Amino acid sequence: MKRPGPTIRAKVWKIRSEVAAEETDVIAAEEPMEVRVETGKESDRTTTSLSVTMRTPGNDFELAAGFLLTEGIVVRKRDIVRIEYCTDPGIAQEYNIVSAVIRTDVAFQADRLSRHFYMTSSCGVCGKTSLEAVRVAARHPMPPGSPRVDRETIASMPERLRQDQALFSETGGLHAAGLFDDHGKLLSLREDVGRHNAVDKVIGEAFLADRVPLSDRILAVSGRASFEIMQKAAVAGVPIVVAVGAPSSLAVSLADEFGMTLVGFARAGRFNVYAGRERVANGLAEMDPG
Repeated sequence: MKRPGPTIRAKVWKIRSEVAAEETDVIAAEEPMEVRVETGKESDRTTTSLSVTMRTPGNDFELAAGFLLTEGIVVRKRDIVRIEYCTDPGIAQEYNIVSAVIRTDVAFQADRLSRHFYMTSSCGVCGKTSLEAVRVAARHPMPPGSPRVDRETIASMPERLRQDQALFSETGGLHAAGLFDDHGKLLSLREDVGRHNAVDKVIGEAFLADRVPLSDRILAVSGRASFEIMQKAAVAGVPIVVAVGAPSSLAVSLADEFGMTLVGFARAGRFNVYAGRERVANGLAEMDPG
């Protein structure tokens, strides 16, 4: 199988007022990626299929690592021996199957994890049960009141994120997730057709570089703030999440419970603070909460 790229070219029929023409357009690629975990000794490995996600090809090992971390399967970089594409004989989808070999001393219970993934799937979430699952997986306490970020810095993040979305500029069809420092400097950015995949990729990149917990970083996302996005940020120890779109009620509940700052509707120099406003400098923290 040829290794898939992040974009493809396709013939499209473009209509502009009364003019129609066939042209070549760039489209965001979407391919399935299966994440597998291999456990046990080298001579007697057990392979478990954990998840299949539709993703934009690229940064696949980061995506796998971020997924394993944010779903509570691994805690430290050293828990993963290696990540590789499946190259078994006869496998036609070798670049769409990623296997993570886990250290033998890492506890792994496939039955418990399969129930956990069902509960946190996009098909529907049971709020109480899901919050319990996050409570188990989130091992890094949020630093109270820090980092503190001024309003201008927060307001500038969505545009800064957009400026560096190279694939979005080509296709117009990708979400982005970026990690910023408290001065608004963009440190890392990843794009994907799936919001949660983009977050897993950018967190996975930091995890593989042994930079988790991300207790002094801000996560900015190009879409809405869902429970799943907040869950992944909480497990990685990210104290502030800035979203261009709206938050869900469960995202706000999770931010409140875990002491996170949640910003939504960040666009055109404006934003709403739904939780943790003590981290927003220049006056908001001093306002009377009543």
